[in-house]
Parts: sequence; C-alpha cells; structure tokens
Amino acid sequence: MRVGTFVLGAQFPGQGQGEALHRAVRSAEVAEEAGLDSVWLAEHHFVPYGVCPSAVTLAALLLGRTRRIRVGTAVSVLPTVHPVALGEQSALLHLTSGGRFTLGVGRGGPWVDLEVFGAGLEAYEKGFPESLDLLLRWLREPRVGHEGERFSFREVTVVPRPDELIADPHSAADGAAGAGSGSGPEVVIACTSPKSVERAAVRGLPMLLGMHCGDEEKADMVALWRKQALAAGRSQEEVDKAAHVSAGVVQIEDGREEATQTLVKAMPGWLKQGLDAHVTVDGRHRAMRDPVSYTELLCSLHPVGPPRLAADRIAATSERTGITRFALLAEGSGDLAATEENIRRLGAEVLPLLG
Repeated sequence: MRVGTFVLGAQFPGQGQGEALHRAVRSAEVAEEAGLDSVWLAEHHFVPYGVCPSAVTLAALLLGRTRRIRVGTAVSVLPTVHPVALGEQSALLHLTSGGRFTLGVGRGGPWVDLEVFGAGLEAYEKGFPESLDLLLRWLREPRVGHEGERFSFREVTVVPRPDELIADPHSAADGAAGAGSGSGPEVVIACTSPKSVERAAVRGLPMLLGMHCGDEEKADMVALWRKQALAAGRSQEEVDKAAHVSAGVVQIEDGREEATQTLVKAMPGWLKQGLDAHVTVDGRHRAMRDPVSYTELLCSLHPVGPPRLAADRIAATSERTGITRFALLAEGSGDLAATEENIRRLGAEVLPLLG
C-alpha cells in the first residue's frame, strides 16, 4: 500500500494566494518527514479552487526540496500545453530527481483556459488522443516527427533522453512505483468516463480515479480497464502490475464526528467560492454540486475520523478495487497548522496499521 497526499493549493475564503501556496509547499515537506510515499499536485487557472497554475513547475521546486518522496502531477492538462514541451519538462524532472517524478495527465474541462492559451474548444473535445500519443512518443523514442490535425513538425532529436537516468545515490525513490528507470517517467491518466478508461487501457497507462467516486464505481472502472487492456493485447503480467491511484480526502482526529465537522465547517465555503469561479469557454450550462452535501459525501467515502477507522477505510477500498496507491487531500481544514498535524498523524498513526 502506497499512501500519499493530494495537494490542491486551495485558497479558502479570507486567505491570500501566497498563503495557499505556502501551505501547499509545507504539505509536501511534511509528507516526506511523515513517511508518506508521494505528493500529487493539482493544476488550475484563474480560480481560487486551486492557485497552482503549473503542476510541473511546483513539482520541480518540491523535488529539489526533498530526497525520498515521489512527486506527481494530478494532473497536467494536455489541451492547454504543447505535448513536446511537457515531455521535455517531464524528462528533465525524471532525470534530475533520480526517477522520483510521475507525470499525471488529463483532458481538463471546457473552461476559458482554452481561450486564453489559444487551444480552442476543439483541443478539449477532439485533440486529447493526439496530444497524449505525441507526448508518449516523446518520452519513449530518440527522435520524433509528427503530422497530425493539431501538431505538425519535422523530425527532431529528443533532448534530454528520459531513458538515460543515472541512479542518484542520495535518492531513496522506489522505482517499482512506476515505469522502470530505463524507460522514462511514469505516466498516469485521469479517468472519469468509460471512454477515458479505454484510452488509458489500450496504452497500458495506470488510472487516477477521482475523489467523488465510491469503491463500487472505482472497482467497475478497474475491471473495465483490465478487460480493455487485455483486449488491446497487453500482457496479463502488465495488467496485473498496473498501479492505479485512488484520490480521496483524509482528516485524522480522535473522533469521527469531530473530523467530519472540521471538514464540513471549512470545505463548503472553499468549494462554493472555487467552483463558482469556473467559466466555460462557450457559455454552456454547468451543474454544480451542493458544497455541503458534497463535503458530507466525501467524509462518508474516505478516511475521515480516528486512525483505526481511517486505516480500515483505506484497506477496504484497496480490497474492493485492487487499487494500492492513494492520493489523499489533507488540507480540507484550510489551516496550515491543522494540515501539517493531519499529515503527521496520517504517517505516524495510520500507515503502521496498514502493514
């Protein structure tokens, strides 16, 4: 079982953006101190829901400040970036960190980001497969040229080559967590629908599954991934070794009600302020979740409560779904000191119960 923290850089009502980013950095530093496996970094534009606009940039900072923990993006949004640029940055982080970087990618949403960065709605609605395959080629081949609907360029040399990793004697990264050290950085893909599960499966990419999903839905998505991966010609060994990631929320306190109230008191204000700020690129209607009921749902699904309950929920999710990696949002209180304490208790009091 590999348990990490999911860092949004959430800006709660009354807080500044610098405060949110400081808490994000401290969350990662404390996660390493606490013995967690990984830290996963979200990426958003123009909204207080999350004030980190570049997960790879923040990953670079955190990889430089840590020595053991894996750092991943959750996720880098492909429609708003050039896949070659993202591939170059990922190779750089993979090589200079001793193999501790994981690249999580996703399609994002139909937000105004597409207008600002010049990608357009078509990049979101139709362009993701082309961008993903170009990115994967860049991470796996020595020279790449491309002729497609969105990108076209002559063949060029891949520099730096992500497969030329030299082991860092000062790094304790666990290479088994993702792709082998000789094959470049691990790539995972955020999946929210059967179509995205199919995209991940045929390419043999592990899935990152959202915190809004319960165990039954995640188990169904894993089963679908296995079926489609085998149908696409992936080996049984490759399918069995796929290390999918389950996103969730964590709040460790002595009582279940106490932990739930901490999140119900803080998260709805952040969710309403953050999600209401999203603007669609084409004016389409957005159905928003009720922030209080959504917070209560998250508390019922995830490790929120005393250490024993938290460990039991993590173990139960793993048993029901086959997922062995977890990215748990620990900043739901909105308070720096409380977030640090939450992460420390996760490491000291929950991880030992998981064996």
